[in-house]
Amino acid sequence: MNRMPITVATRRRATRWAAVSLSAIALPLAVLSAPVAIQSARAHLSSRTVEHWGSLSGGVIPIMPVDTILSPAPVRLPGPVAEVATSNSTEYALLANGSVYAWGLGNHGQLGDGTTSNSFTTPVRVRFPAGVKIASLPIDVMPFDTGLAVDTTGHVWGWGVNGGGELCLGNRHQHLVPVELPFRHVTAVAGAFSHAVYESAGQVWACGLGKLGVLGDGATNSSFVPVKVTGLGPSAHVVALVAAFANAGALLADGRYLDWGTNGLGQLGINSAAKLSDVPVAVPLPAKVAQVTQGGSAPGNGQTLVLLTNGALYAWGADKQGQLGDGKTSPEFSPELITPPSGVTYRLLASSGSTSYGVTTAGNVYAWGAGGVGQIGNGTTAGSLTPVKVASDATGISGTAFDVVIAIRPHH
Repeated sequence: MNRMPITVATRRRATRWAAVSLSAIALPLAVLSAPVAIQSARAHLSSRTVEHWGSLSGGVIPIMPVDTILSPAPVRLPGPVAEVATSNSTEYALLANGSVYAWGLGNHGQLGDGTTSNSFTTPVRVRFPAGVKIASLPIDVMPFDTGLAVDTTGHVWGWGVNGGGELCLGNRHQHLVPVELPFRHVTAVAGAFSHAVYESAGQVWACGLGKLGVLGDGATNSSFVPVKVTGLGPSAHVVALVAAFANAGALLADGRYLDWGTNGLGQLGINSAAKLSDVPVAVPLPAKVAQVTQGGSAPGNGQTLVLLTNGALYAWGADKQGQLGDGKTSPEFSPELITPPSGVTYRLLASSGSTSYGVTTAGNVYAWGAGGVGQIGNGTTAGSLTPVKVASDATGISGTAFDVVIAIRPHH
């Protein structure tokens, strides 16, 4: 398939956060239709048990994996699970009653329970203020040692290390319990490493470390207060946001997918040798995008997988560990068609540091790519260039650096 290269030009830096906070703006926000097969377990209420595998990591550099699990292992929650989510260090479950539970590393407050203790085997409740009920978690990924959640009134909350100022509070202060962030009418959130993006009242804003153009505002500067992501139109109609180590992306209601950030390994998917784009660029694809996941947790990785509305799976970016699923280990600078195993149709996608996952229409979980710290989930530390079936009965999935968690169907 021939691709016309897209010139990536640096544009003028977007107007910085106005003196009036977004929390004081009451713009009407149209109800947006969710993309087909969006990565959510909400439509299939899950059991009180989730399964997870791989390794958690966080804290000081160099990052050392901890709590390594080579095969899917259960974690019991106090109620039915609506969604699961991950960061590099911590895993989360949103329950049907609007409460959130976390387990894993807590050294920077990422458990959100007011302590800096770890809790690897027992989920602890994230301490939101009384009356706050959570509606959704950023399933694709969360920032380094940091948690995010959107409540039922459209406000977004953050907690943890906030190392790059990605919580948009004007500082880099650590928070041991959730604090409300300066947005309202929030419908989508994503973050990775030390940056985050927020859809608020029809616009997309970014905060954090801006190197490699990851804030999408036409510059490579960092910002602890929100800057507007440019080029998405006067009303972006964003239905999903994704993020990776030095990239971010937005899926629009009309099926277009745009991304920005680094491009050294083809992460932008635009058939260009440009090193980066500090504004969003449209990825050329043969049909509308129904679902997208970005992976990548370090400068040497970064990959994107999309499901199109016609059911086709495309992927691009880093592939050193075989995470694109094409059976090769060389980066792809344009989207390439990926063929699943015979008889397999994927319904959900996830991608962590250098490992990718697909959940079939039957709920079977396949994994491919890196496996050195258990990410594949097949009981070994070997990677795989081809998809390996590792779990079943999944209704939702999330993976970040080295870890992955799935929600599973109730068993009667």
